[in-house]
Amino acid sequence: MHIERPISKQPMPDHAKRVFKGVVFDVYQWEQEMFDGSKAIFEKLKRPDTVIVYPVLDDGTILLTEQEQPGMKPALGAAGGRVDEGEGILDAAKRELLEETGYEASEFILWDARQPTSKTDWAIFTFIAKGAKKVAGLNLDAGEKISLKPVTFDEFVMHVTDEGYSEREIVSKVFEARLDPVKMESLRELFRP
Repeated sequence: MHIERPISKQPMPDHAKRVFKGVVFDVYQWEQEMFDGSKAIFEKLKRPDTVIVYPVLDDGTILLTEQEQPGMKPALGAAGGRVDEGEGILDAAKRELLEETGYEASEFILWDARQPTSKTDWAIFTFIAKGAKKVAGLNLDAGEKISLKPVTFDEFVMHVTDEGYSEREIVSKVFEARLDPVKMESLRELFRP
């Protein structure tokens, strides 16, 4: 499966230079010509891309995760995490699914891909993983506490549109579906096993 990386609303030019290298975030700067001909320094963050995975079991159950990380409040969301350097997007989705849920899936559908902010070079890829089967225990990082929360499709829709839901990238899609029966049926079909 070839997966295109979404383009930022403010692409970073090729001549941008990294001025800071962090553990997760790097800072890039470049000189930008303004509309009046003057010049200014622009900057942008860059971080590893992220994958998000919604596993769907053969009975239609969707597995959400209740996650806690140091310094953050517990939150309901999906399995997922950073794409490792040199790792393919689909490979990262399969790895994160296995690590955070102990499941593997027979089919991965790319549901959404976006760069959520113009000031950070960072793409988020959201997958639906059908035919999910338990094959192992969880294999969590030292900074993760995760428990699985099996939900029905209707419960999924309600949780995603709750204020505290962590994967904000898909909220607008689910809200649109709640307002439009045609979109809701399409969403229901997307999550059907």
